Amino acid sequence: MTLMGRIVMVASFAALVAMAIIFAKPLWQGARALLSADSSDRLTAKNVPANNSLVPATTIAATSGAAPSASAPAQQAALSPSPQEPQSTVRGVTASEIRFGISAALSGPTKELGQNMQRGIVAAFNVANASGGVHGRQLRLIGADDGYEPARAAETMKQLYEKDQVFGVVGNVGTPTAVVALPYALERKMLFFGAFTGAGLLRSDPPDRYVFNYRASYAEETAAVVHYLVKVRRLNPEQIAVFAQQDAYGDSGFAGVAKAIRSLGGNDSTILRLNYQRNTVDVDEAVARLQAEQLKRQRLPIKAVVMVPAYRAAAKFIEKTHDLYPGMIYTSVSFVGSTAFANELMLLGKRFATGVIVTQVVPAIDGHSSLVLNYKNALAKYFPGEAPDYVSLEGYVAANVLIAALKQNGPQLDTERLVATLEDLRDLDIGLGTPVTFGRSEHQGVHKVWGTQLDATGHYQPIDLQ
Repeated sequence: MTLMGRIVMVASFAALVAMAIIFAKPLWQGARALLSADSSDRLTAKNVPANNSLVPATTIAATSGAAPSASAPAQQAALSPSPQEPQSTVRGVTASEIRFGISAALSGPTKELGQNMQRGIVAAFNVANASGGVHGRQLRLIGADDGYEPARAAETMKQLYEKDQVFGVVGNVGTPTAVVALPYALERKMLFFGAFTGAGLLRSDPPDRYVFNYRASYAEETAAVVHYLVKVRRLNPEQIAVFAQQDAYGDSGFAGVAKAIRSLGGNDSTILRLNYQRNTVDVDEAVARLQAEQLKRQRLPIKAVVMVPAYRAAAKFIEKTHDLYPGMIYTSVSFVGSTAFANELMLLGKRFATGVIVTQVVPAIDGHSSLVLNYKNALAKYFPGEAPDYVSLEGYVAANVLIAALKQNGPQLDTERLVATLEDLRDLDIGLGTPVTFGRSEHQGVHKVWGTQLDATGHYQPIDLQ
């Protein structure tokens, strides 16, 4: 019995060992799996806060219609708002770029105006970009060709806003096109900065919130030249006629002449206006009317013509009247496009160019100020072979004012912030010889008018209009 008991015990123990061997491996593998799963859960939990910090930026990208990409996390991190100040989507602004648009005549009879304005802005943008941009963002300008026609301007503004998604427009060229472009921008609360026009419609009182002008107005340009003709050249106000484009541009310039003559005690109802149609050089009717009027004015003939034109029409008018009326004084506002105008006149002959006066809203391009020298260096670097020009200089100056405001604004950029920054911009010195200042009731930065006169070589020389 003792022997049998021992045999049973040994057999039972052997069975237990065998069972342990059979089931030990699966139990160990299960334990390892549980340990691995717990470790994996802990690693994933550590990643959650970092991913959550990108959620607001990811939302921004999604609402703007941007597709995710491999580089998205880095861009999103740059755009991530601070906890105190949530950031929303801003049209035309990314982590690396600010897009602006320009609607101008890039083709057609006045293409030199649009092309030169665009060059000046791009040159200034490129200088800023080469130095790292504005708060790490590169500046980009998208051009849209409106041909200096209002109907086309309606389409180009829509293209810039809807398709190109620009932050704002800068340097738009022309008054008749602004009649269409300006309401479009205002309705959408889009910045309308530094337009190449001195028209009153961009200078409301009080000013439209989203419109900022760099340049002097046509009223200021024409007032300066009318005072010069009356006070310096000793003309009777009735001896001054106006040759003007028959549209909002011409109307604005004519209104400036009329206001200046009233201020001098003259009768603005007697001012002779000689018209021509936009984008043409058909000046025959204007010439015929001048001839008819001169026959009536034996005692006080017309001695000066203030022109509010485009350059080709102005040159044609001078060509057809210069020899008929020797000694006639011809003046023009800055929108004429000074360099293109001088070139047109010199093609006719130096006698047509000599003595022609053009008021300017920027300093003389033949000067040696730091501003003009920097402009020439930028133009030579980014547009080699292009000659310095008053229009491209204006684009360069206006763009530099905008760049200064963008820098002062700080990295958190939207239209309302930038408008507030511009309205706080005081005594900005960019080398003009006069400070640039804006305010809540002042959306025109500069009021100075420079006088220039063509010599026999086709170069503009400074003259004192006082």
